[in-house]
Amino acid sequence: MTEKEELLNEETIDTTAQAEPATETPNEPTTEQEAAEEPHELTVEEKLAEAEAKIEKLNNAMLYKVAEFENYRKRTIKEKADLILNGGEKTITALLPVMDDLERAMKHMNEASDVASLREGVELIINKLNTVLSEQGLKRIDTKDADFTTDLHEAIAFIPAPTDDLKGKVIDCVQAGYMLNEKVIRYAKVAVGQ
Repeated sequence: MTEKEELLNEETIDTTAQAEPATETPNEPTTEQEAAEEPHELTVEEKLAEAEAKIEKLNNAMLYKVAEFENYRKRTIKEKADLILNGGEKTITALLPVMDDLERAMKHMNEASDVASLREGVELIINKLNTVLSEQGLKRIDTKDADFTTDLHEAIAFIPAPTDDLKGKVIDCVQAGYMLNEKVIRYAKVAVGQ
């Protein structure tokens, strides 16, 4: 190196030494303080272990939910099958006394000589049957002087109406219709005035 280059080099070193303070200021933390204040950064192995633990926890939770749903599905299928097989049990149990009355009436028909008392007995049994069925939610569709509606009636014949006010009304009911809990289970078969 030449003398000129050495002088320039020394001047550069001197100016950098002056620019940097000789002592540390108290506001600047030391490397030990920086390490204590900064959060501990996880290593790759720690992050991997944490992720695997989280995956295991979520996997167990998912398996539990799948098993719980499968048990629920099986239980509802069984309950539905039981309901189909035994759903009419309440109705059948309610009808058994009517069946007993019919058997007694049949037994007395052979011995009875009074037709009027037999008729009265059968009417009582029919009334009892109607009461039991109405308690189960069965209701007869009223057709007397009713307007014809396809929601409740099935027209099997159209006949000339005797008067104009009977046009579009039910003239005669051939077969009674029934509703079970406000749902039509059999439409009334009727003759309609035209």
